[in-house]
Amino acid sequence: MRTLDISVVVCVYTEDRWEDILAAVDSVRAQSRPALETLLVVDHNQALLDRLSKEYKETEGVRVLANAGPRGLSAGRNTGIAASYGDVIAFLDDDAVAERDWLLHFAEGYEDPLVMAVGGRTMPIWASGRRPAWFPEEFDWVVGCTYKGLPPGRVQVRNVLGGNASFRRSAFDAAGGFATGIGRDGDKRPLGCEETELCIRLTHARPDAVLLIDDRAVIHHRVPEAREHFAYFRTRTYAEGLSKALVARSVGADKGLESERRYTTRVLPAGVARGLRDALLARPGGAGRAAAIVTGVVTAAGGYVLGSVRARRGGATFSVVQIEGAKP
Repeated sequence: MRTLDISVVVCVYTEDRWEDILAAVDSVRAQSRPALETLLVVDHNQALLDRLSKEYKETEGVRVLANAGPRGLSAGRNTGIAASYGDVIAFLDDDAVAERDWLLHFAEGYEDPLVMAVGGRTMPIWASGRRPAWFPEEFDWVVGCTYKGLPPGRVQVRNVLGGNASFRRSAFDAAGGFATGIGRDGDKRPLGCEETELCIRLTHARPDAVLLIDDRAVIHHRVPEAREHFAYFRTRTYAEGLSKALVARSVGADKGLESERRYTTRVLPAGVARGLRDALLARPGGAGRAAAIVTGVVTAAGGYVLGSVRARRGGATFSVVQIEGAKP
């Protein structure tokens, strides 16, 4: 079987993350299984585009290009997909570094021709040096990381997590690209779920498609100090509810909320129980973690209700684009 080439796309938007961007690219270039290319897609920031173009002007295997679509992460990813030449396209957050065998473990998943996507495990690097005592591991998705409740090992899942993920090129041929209007848009409200919507759409288009998470494919994701506070936690969980409403509108509530039902009925109650037990044993943060879980559920539910109302009234829009561009 022919060895698959892997392109890596890193979407960037601010010079504030300059050192993080350089570290992300360095981690890709140091992979034990080399990437075919690394594409840096700059989201409507001319100064950053010029600076990165100069930085990597003579660096083989690294290309810098502008987001060809509307502002936001989805359009940036679509730009990278269209410009890439790999059989597989991997995505790495601009404030994360990949472990040396990251791409190796992704590649192993694609030995099965039915596998259309492989994701990995994302570990937080807390700005303060350690996890806030009140912050529950069940909500690490709030800061873009793998959360407690996901099964260990290499397992089949409904969707991969976008900051540490890869897709076979034919997945985009079958389902189209990331939907614009869902997910991050610069420094606006911290929305998400664009990869969830794509993965569900993919399995609709290809019912035989297999999507995996392999927890050996590890990246380390920087969590800035501002995201260690409860105010951000509350804002992000609310935004997740808004995003889930858009996903449910796109692919239906049955599939759109399938994993979330198990998460809210099994994983989170167990987390509350652990927090209360720790509080009774006078362990630090126990009561805070239990309270944070309850707050997270309530705010996400509130966002979902409001988002559903807006969707029914036509106040929220998104679109799916077909990917046209470079092909291997």
